[in-house]
Amino acid sequence: MSAAARGTDQRPLAGVRAVEMGHVAAGPFAGMLLADLGADVVKVEPPTGDMMRNWPPLATDETGESFSHNFASLNRNKRSVAADFKDPDDLRLAKGLIDAADIVVENYRPGVLGRFGLAFEQVSEAHRGLVYASISGFGQTGPYRALGAFDVVTQAISGMMSVTGTEAGEPVKAGVPIADFATGLYAVLSAVAWLPSVRETGRSIHLDTPMLDCMLAISALQTSEYWGSGHSPEMLGTRHPRNAPYQMFEARDRPLAIAAGNEKLWVSLCEALELPDLPADSRFATQADRVANQVELEGLLNARLADRDADNWVALLRERGIPAGPLNTFADILNDPAVVDSGLVREMPMPVARSATTTVFPVRDGRREPRLDLGPPRLGEHGDDVAAEWGIA
Repeated sequence: MSAAARGTDQRPLAGVRAVEMGHVAAGPFAGMLLADLGADVVKVEPPTGDMMRNWPPLATDETGESFSHNFASLNRNKRSVAADFKDPDDLRLAKGLIDAADIVVENYRPGVLGRFGLAFEQVSEAHRGLVYASISGFGQTGPYRALGAFDVVTQAISGMMSVTGTEAGEPVKAGVPIADFATGLYAVLSAVAWLPSVRETGRSIHLDTPMLDCMLAISALQTSEYWGSGHSPEMLGTRHPRNAPYQMFEARDRPLAIAAGNEKLWVSLCEALELPDLPADSRFATQADRVANQVELEGLLNARLADRDADNWVALLRERGIPAGPLNTFADILNDPAVVDSGLVREMPMPVARSATTTVFPVRDGRREPRLDLGPPRLGEHGDDVAAEWGIA
């Protein structure tokens, strides 16, 4: 292959060096995305390691060594360096890595890294051009700056939990750590967007990425509803505040989701369910009518859907172009032939367990397989190699 051909086949962040000083979820997720896109990502961990290394489920071998599957899911394609910032030699190594890096991602509480001379102001002064992305609960400034935050706290304080659940139940957090992962995505998007100008000008930039702000940013429909109406959105279960039928329904064997989100789909749904009188019913004549009366509509549709199993209904509705799907468990969807055949699910090398199943970077570019050349690292596994390759004495 020619040099030109090799160049066009490079991953977009090939040649970019990134330091991740992250723990648990938001920082490590951001670091993994950079690595998936081709960056050489070095994870700098304390001697005790990222606390997620101890999260079950754990693979354990005959010697008693264990390795966390949770940790593995957020730390592929990285290398690990262990550093005690209170040790002068280790601190010198950490500073050397940052000096040699293009991007830093960190999610320590504001002020912590500054005690060791690793804050943005301290490491950027003589840098050739650094993108320094800080992830925190509430930002680097302001009255909440010093407060700690985990995903559940951010979901609660951001208002998201106030619209998640049913009217008759208690507030419910999203089943996945959406605050952590949404913030990690914002951090990486911003870091990659700013990198070209930082490289061109040599002027470093500090990206302050608060979890609270990111949660409010992805709640655009809810915040606009509040500003437009003067009322806070409420819990609706799986129902939608402006669209119906657009929710979970009950088939004979299990729930299914139906999204008949416009007039054409609504009429097609009524035809498919053999309920020809519903479109002319004054309670359901328009989208606004259906939203206003969606509890009654839910009861009528559930009565019909109870005649057959969910898979039968899903097949019938999909044939008519009506968006529908069963309520899957993760076991269901991870073994769905469409997901398996897509290439999203792959085997990766893993300490102790030798290999583990994972989902790879989900965006396809049509030119190469998703990156999976490095499995999750053992703690401090690459200290000497990284120091030599990055030119740190």
